[in-house]
Amino acid sequence: MTVRHRVLALLALAVGVFGAWRALRPAQEVPLPTTANEAEERMQDFRDALYFPIREFLDGGNPYHPAAMFAQWPVRQDFNLYQPYHLALHLPFALPGYRVGAVAFAVVSLLLLVALAYLTAVRLRPYVPMVVGTAVPAALLVSSQVGKAQLYVGQVNPLVAVGAAGALLVRESHPRWASAALAFAWLKPQFGLPLTILLCCRGSRKVAGYGTLAAAVASLPVLVLLVVNAGGVGPFAETIVANLVHARGTSYGAVDSVTAQRIDLPAVLFRATGFLLPGGELLALVGVLAVSAVLVRRLDRLGDPDAGAVADLLVGLAVVVCVVHQPGDILIAVPALALTAVVWWRRRREPGWGLLGVAVVASIVPFAHLHVFDVALVAVFGERAAVTVDGLAVVCAWLALAVFGLRLHRRAREKAAPHEVAA
Repeated sequence: MTVRHRVLALLALAVGVFGAWRALRPAQEVPLPTTANEAEERMQDFRDALYFPIREFLDGGNPYHPAAMFAQWPVRQDFNLYQPYHLALHLPFALPGYRVGAVAFAVVSLLLLVALAYLTAVRLRPYVPMVVGTAVPAALLVSSQVGKAQLYVGQVNPLVAVGAAGALLVRESHPRWASAALAFAWLKPQFGLPLTILLCCRGSRKVAGYGTLAAAVASLPVLVLLVVNAGGVGPFAETIVANLVHARGTSYGAVDSVTAQRIDLPAVLFRATGFLLPGGELLALVGVLAVSAVLVRRLDRLGDPDAGAVADLLVGLAVVVCVVHQPGDILIAVPALALTAVVWWRRRREPGWGLLGVAVVASIVPFAHLHVFDVALVAVFGERAAVTVDGLAVVCAWLALAVFGLRLHRRAREKAAPHEVAA
């Protein structure tokens, strides 16, 4: 490494350590959950989606049943439809006392953010040394709003992001590892399903199949216990229906909520225009995936590494735009976003590449949406604008990237056409 690289790495390390210390404080200071402090935001996802659901499972209950969870535990949110293996995978964090489990989970989540930064460094290896490529993204992640939010509320997104990013990174070079990574991305089906479909469209059918199979096999023993505890398949299915009905009616999950932190296309469209398209969520899922699938196949066929970077970012953005997602879910696109930013910077003076810059900048908005900016947005434009800006930026990023990908493919075809005629 050069002297400049060493200085940059040391500076990033200092910023990262300070950011990590601040990001871990909520887990250390969070009060023990009671019915009186259900509105506590610190580690709320750890409380509602991990600790007490696993406790309910250990007690022989069904954590997917909203009524049971609200009656027996101090939770504010229902337990969403995570893969059943989630209840076994995160069991060690629910065995000790609440605060010990919260701190341990936050530390592991922090390490997973560092692992995500390492995957980013692997992407950037042709341009920067691995140490710098890891230290700088890690420091930016733990200092950004998206990174801090994972540790503040105790989300499982760092693990899902490492799985999704890993599957995209090694799907061709190490398909077995990619399959294992995809199984972790399946932890939340709204990640696993669209990512699996797009991997199939890109020719990684074995990765998609084996990764999905691994997630299903890992979930099967837990699922059997849940069905037995519920009294059979019928009663268990009824609780799943109740779970879906409850989720669609909450202020933080409904597509027509003006306060929900959602960045998917239907929710953003409603908050921006007030228009609720009938069947809009299904249309968005099918439409975004169809458009993205066609484009990534075309970009992959160009055989251009720069086009491949654009395709990977398009996959990441499509996953979070097509179905219900929150700003923190953009984590899955971090390695591809970093590489695409480098590609744009190198080719920014070429005609037509400015649109890629628009997509990159728009993708960064959720990371830069720090508390101080949020306060300013609320003061000037109101709370609705503050919860809409991240989603609007991500949707615009996907649209800009889709248009750019189409133009890039057309230019490549036009450039190749004279050679084909001559041949």
